[in-house]
Amino acid sequence: MIYINAFDFIHKEEQRQSETIELIASENFVSDKVREATASVFTNKYCEGYPATRSSGRVGRYYGGCQNADALEEYCCDMWRKVFNTDYHVNVQPHSGSQANMAAYLSVLNVGDRILSMSLDAGGHLTHSSEVSFVSRLFDVKTYGVDENGFIDYVDVLNKAREFKPKLIVAGASSYSREIDYFAFKSIANEVNAYLMVDMAHPAGLIATGLLKSPFECADIITTTTHKTLRGPRGGLIFCKHELAKAVDSAVFPRTQGGPLMNVIAAKAVAAEECLSSEYKEYCEQIIKNSKVMAQEFMRLGYNIVSGGTDNHMFLLSLVGTGINGKQLQEECDKHGITLNKNAIPNDPLPPSQASGVRIGTAAMTTKGFVEADFIDVAHKIDEIIVTFL
Repeated sequence: MIYINAFDFIHKEEQRQSETIELIASENFVSDKVREATASVFTNKYCEGYPATRSSGRVGRYYGGCQNADALEEYCCDMWRKVFNTDYHVNVQPHSGSQANMAAYLSVLNVGDRILSMSLDAGGHLTHSSEVSFVSRLFDVKTYGVDENGFIDYVDVLNKAREFKPKLIVAGASSYSREIDYFAFKSIANEVNAYLMVDMAHPAGLIATGLLKSPFECADIITTTTHKTLRGPRGGLIFCKHELAKAVDSAVFPRTQGGPLMNVIAAKAVAAEECLSSEYKEYCEQIIKNSKVMAQEFMRLGYNIVSGGTDNHMFLLSLVGTGINGKQLQEECDKHGITLNKNAIPNDPLPPSQASGVRIGTAAMTTKGFVEADFIDVAHKIDEIIVTFL
């Protein structure tokens, strides 16, 4: 038997990432400084609880030796408020976007309460409505979708809200390429006396740089990941109005998590610093340019893009009528050094395990320096893969 150690796998993954064209919309490449912070000595420190100055009179940490961790966490919170130009309360402890969503739900809902959110095939995330997720096991969930053109149908959202009377409405998606009208959602939430939660995990970087509309001052609770377009470590954040701060903090710890990952919080702080640079805004501008050009090239080649284009960092390529499904194209692209993921499309005739589309994102390869011409070339490579497969 050939002996293999853990670093063999790390080196193999490093090689894979360096050699492939990465088009998964939820992935990106972090800076050396973010990686350095993630691997820092803060990985050794347990810090259950919150810095005393954030705990609203409650007991602070449950461990000693947290002086540096306290200062770091406060600094991280301050930096993310600067990134989004907000005075909202922020909790930087969630280990992931899914855990941020769970804590957000539990901060304002009881088990069995009603949620109105986007359906999975329309672009919603698993934690918004899926039957296999905790959300549908804990809460009564009804979904809204998109119209025949692939856009959110706000009249349908309003009608369903009036009928269902949810306690919480979720705006945000995992595979929706158009800008979301958060104030339309807020108007609907106000009419039915519901909380508005926005999951901005995917477009967060584009919102931070003012390239897309912001949900701040509109939503009661906002969740996001810190990777994807924010180009930080894998993790989550929760922003909320100050009257919900104690409820949100309690829902994160001790209700759904134990000790925070202080090394990841250090990396989140570094990522926030990077998001405040002028270079970062230029990067986000290029992401959108690349996404629009690539979607347009696929349409020029005769393919159908859900909603007919994109406003953000990703789009859905429909494969209906092409003779190949999403799973097949994902596997064929893997053989050619192109990484993307199968994805359901609105009213998908196929099960999620196969799917009738693929989701394509431009954030990661824009980090590697790709510009419009490069993404046009990649569109042609994918077209060649489809033609060859058929």
